[in-house]
Amino acid sequence: MGRDWIIDVLADLRRFARENDLPQLSAQLEEAGLVAEVEIASHPDAPISQYSGEYDTARSMVRKIGVTRRT
Repeated sequence: MGRDWIIDVLADLRRFARENDLPQLSAQLEEAGLVAEVEIASHPDAPISQYSGEYDTARSMVRKIGVTRRT
């Protein structure tokens, strides 16, 4: 099981926060998702993620700032 599962969990939590009128929590969870994307992408043994979720922006940001897998 890789590390990508955490992205799905954070997205589910964020969806719950939005649906239950918890805007500050939703914003924090969005930021946590972005941080998770960057850290997973920069980890030496992390596979390139192929899922599509709420954090598509993070993947494009990771590519723009040049975070790559170390081998």
